[in-house]
Amino acid sequence: FRIKFRDNNKIMKRIVYLTFYFKPDLCAGSFRNSPLAIELSRQANLENTFIDLYTTSPNRYNTFKIEAPKYEEIGNLRIHRISLPSHNSGMIDQVLSFSKYFWTVLKMNKGKKTDLVFASSSRLFTAFLGYRLSKKSKAPLFLDVRDIFVDTMLDVLKPSFFKPLIILILKKIEKKTFNHAEHINLISEGFKEYFSNFRCINFSFFSNGIDEEFLQVDNSLIKTKIKDSKLIIYAGNIGEGQGLHKIVPQTAKTLGKEFTFLIYGDGGAKIKLQKEIDYLKIENVILKDPISRTELKTIYNNGDYLFLHLNDYSAFKKVLPSKIFELATYPKTILAGVSGYSADFIKKEVTNSFVFDPCDVNSLVSFLKNDKSLNQIDRIVFKDKYRRSSINKKMSTNIIKYL
Repeated sequence: FRIKFRDNNKIMKRIVYLTFYFKPDLCAGSFRNSPLAIELSRQANLENTFIDLYTTSPNRYNTFKIEAPKYEEIGNLRIHRISLPSHNSGMIDQVLSFSKYFWTVLKMNKGKKTDLVFASSSRLFTAFLGYRLSKKSKAPLFLDVRDIFVDTMLDVLKPSFFKPLIILILKKIEKKTFNHAEHINLISEGFKEYFSNFRCINFSFFSNGIDEEFLQVDNSLIKTKIKDSKLIIYAGNIGEGQGLHKIVPQTAKTLGKEFTFLIYGDGGAKIKLQKEIDYLKIENVILKDPISRTELKTIYNNGDYLFLHLNDYSAFKKVLPSKIFELATYPKTILAGVSGYSADFIKKEVTNSFVFDPCDVNSLVSFLKNDKSLNQIDRIVFKDKYRRSSINKKMSTNIIKYL
């Protein structure tokens, strides 16, 4: 499957780009891959190369609906969006949704020549799909690993007769996939030790970064208040991985009406969070549906504190949440309930942040009751260092080398 430039008759090469989420969807995978794909296509164009990007129609949240074309061309970037059944972020729903994506992509690539396969994966099976396409085309496989799926499943799956079998199968798929990769980018340096067990010897550590829209935040906007409460803002996924139901209601109950949690998002554990709020009979936690990033900038600006939390799972000691880069662009104190590599990174790189152990209500309450900071915060060094556009340029150059 080859096409030629009309003007110079040169044969063009083809990159297959796999990402389950892409703009205009709202999630870390979309925010990472949307600008990266554009930069990669720019550099690929100089190499007589076009990109077929396979993703899904917006589906991250059932409460946030936005339309996007099933097929779109941006220069030499061809975006194929696969429609998925409606879901509520449950485990079975996600398996069924990904299965459709997996088999549809394989079908769409049947008999097509590929020169390079790039897969950005938080779920192991996007990487495995890249492995399948790479094997069929005998093309190099470049993986961008955003999470260690097997590690997460060890924590998330409840004990059962089938759990050991599921983990065994996942480990075999993981080994086959990562051993085959020509190059693996690890989004967190906390993953380094785990990946030393695989055959791949070519690694890079291009992290998430700050999008231009957050680098241009107008912090002079008029701020609104909810009564006399100090606002603690959270925006993002509300799943088991975030564990908000283990920290937010309990903290709000103890703090009382002087503080209000404003939570924007959706996910598989939102029902648990609502049940805990109802059980404790509290009124200072307000749940809202997901909103666009444009609206979100104003919401962040109105907050007194910006909140980040990961559940107390051992797997999360290795990760580096993309949310850190977004929050750090605002002159606000960040409340980060994280451990391991994330905790070390924030303490070292992000000034005016309070890091506490996941689910540690007492530490969070104590800090908030005694905090006297005036939010006179300048993180210009951090913003210059982690500008997403600069990271994407370097990463794209690295990818192109494998053509």
